[in-house]
Amino acid sequence: MANRNMHQARMPGANSPQPGRRGTDSPASSEPTPANKGSPAPPQQQSPAADQSEGAAEETGECPPKMTLDIASFRKPGEKTFTQRSRLFVGSLPLDITEEEFRNLFAKYGNINEVFINRERGFGFVCLETRTLAEIAKVELDGSVLSNRALKVRFAMHGAALKVRNLLPVVTNELLEEAFSQFGPVERAIVVTDDRGRSTGRGIVEFASKVAARKALERCNEGAMLLTTTPCPTIVEPMEHLDDEDGLPEKILPKTPKYYKEREQTPRFAQPGTFEFEYASRWKALDEMEKQQREQVDRNIKEAREKLEAELEAAKNEHQLMLMRQDLLRRQEELRRLEELRNQELQRRKQIEMRHEEERRRREEEMMRHREQDELRRQPDSGGFVPNYHENVSTNAWSSPTHSEKMKQTESRCRSFNVKIHK
Repeated sequence: MANRNMHQARMPGANSPQPGRRGTDSPASSEPTPANKGSPAPPQQQSPAADQSEGAAEETGECPPKMTLDIASFRKPGEKTFTQRSRLFVGSLPLDITEEEFRNLFAKYGNINEVFINRERGFGFVCLETRTLAEIAKVELDGSVLSNRALKVRFAMHGAALKVRNLLPVVTNELLEEAFSQFGPVERAIVVTDDRGRSTGRGIVEFASKVAARKALERCNEGAMLLTTTPCPTIVEPMEHLDDEDGLPEKILPKTPKYYKEREQTPRFAQPGTFEFEYASRWKALDEMEKQQREQVDRNIKEAREKLEAELEAAKNEHQLMLMRQDLLRRQEELRRLEELRNQELQRRKQIEMRHEEERRRREEEMMRHREQDELRRQPDSGGFVPNYHENVSTNAWSSPTHSEKMKQTESRCRSFNVKIHK
């Protein structure tokens, strides 16, 4: 990406100065870097096309257009700034370098967020705004001379990055970032894809702090973090940092006696029938055996995975069936409970109706009794005999005479009644 941006930055300006070391333009300025202030600049070479353009400009009297670059153009849409991916390690620094000089070394590459210098060991760290600017600064400053020392510029190791495996094909960058944001701020979350854009089941999550990365690693290893409906847990491991950009150049390899011994002969093909060919063949056989065993292991893992997926599907169906049965039993129990409540309500209403019926009958009897009393009061006095009804009622109320006593009272009343008639 740095090469592509640098290629875009190489606009053919008529009188644009060329840097003395590598011939690449810087993103913000064309002045010589502090690393080259003390050394004379080599003579600039111009192409014939540039000479012709200069001649045409001199004839017309017009000044050639100057190239201007905007730092914001080196930022991707939605890209986060000042992340660990844009952090550079700078080695072989002069021991007397100041922080201001170190900042000026990267000033033309945009804003700087973090500066650290270890003068005793001669190295430092700097964090630029974007990864693209950091790549440009790395390409331009790596190997440049500062105070008779060649700088070594590399990308700093990301200490808060994790490797994620066992991702389903439906997991995207956004889902991965959303899932791991619960542990802390996430700078970048990427699902690794193949050349056709299909998920490989692996991903990378880069946190802003080591504390968040450690928390995510511990929680995911202790429990089972699920990203989708399928109970396929996410496997989280520490990120293995490999430098696949610079490799191992000849200039930084230590020249030990073993180095000179191994480099005595140039690259060649072993001749059949020789000592070299025999042991080279044995090495190749060992490699082939390792390859076959790895393929066998991969096949076993694939078969086990397919078996687990089939068992998972069967268990999922069984689980759904069990949930349906439980729901059916729950509904039946609910219906039974509602039926009991309905019967209880019917019983209660029946009892209420019976009480109302008894109350109605009691009121009717009371009314009949009052009506009979009123009729007795309205009857005329026949022969002066008026039955003392209240007296009888009170007597009956306070005393309960026997049958013989009742007969005697009736006879006495009849005799008194006959006496009155004869008189």
